[in-house]
Amino acid sequence: MIVRLHTTASTMKDAAALAAKGEPHGTAVIAEIQTAGIGRQGHTWHSDDTGGLYISIILRLTGSGPILTMALGLAVQRAVNDLAQVSTDLRWPNDVMLSERKLAGIMVQAAEGALIAGIGLNVNQSAFPQDLAGLATSLKIETGREHDKDALANRIIAESLRYATLPKAQILKRFEECSTWPRGKAVSVDDKIKGVTAGLDENGFLLIQTAEKLETVIAGGVRPL
Repeated sequence: MIVRLHTTASTMKDAAALAAKGEPHGTAVIAEIQTAGIGRQGHTWHSDDTGGLYISIILRLTGSGPILTMALGLAVQRAVNDLAQVSTDLRWPNDVMLSERKLAGIMVQAAEGALIAGIGLNVNQSAFPQDLAGLATSLKIETGREHDKDALANRIIAESLRYATLPKAQILKRFEECSTWPRGKAVSVDDKIKGVTAGLDENGFLLIQTAEKLETVIAGGVRPL
């Protein structure tokens, strides 16, 4: 089932409410506008423009963490690259990048006995607020044309459900193949850890070789140096 809304506070909250009612795996909520969009680690997600696409999917699966987040990133990348004919990158663990700016973000939260996958994709925005202009981009900005949000939503949901069930080893392998971030990239994590990425461990956590030692990053904002 897909619930399509014009405006809502948060598709994550809507999907959680549906999960509480027992709606099955794969149920999705799509909105044109969110008035209180949720990002990772308590951040907000700019979503008050009808140019964006905001999706939350109920996943009745075991496990979560970066492996599932990376699987969903691969799903969004596949859908967007195919339909928009662009070449996106994946920034560990949850961002889809285009022209080194953020195109989409993914988060996973546990709620009501299920996992809720939230996906925000910048599609037809022509501009962003000043504080985001250098950090975010949209498919329209990058390609010079508008894109079919319904087609993107349908493909993203289908790919998300497929990638979410792939074996862990396959997700890790594909992520390293489809992202420039896991190896050989000079990065900073929340301005606390600085070094060069050295791959992913068996749980999907990012390894960074600093001047002193090999660090394992469980979470945090990873940015290029």
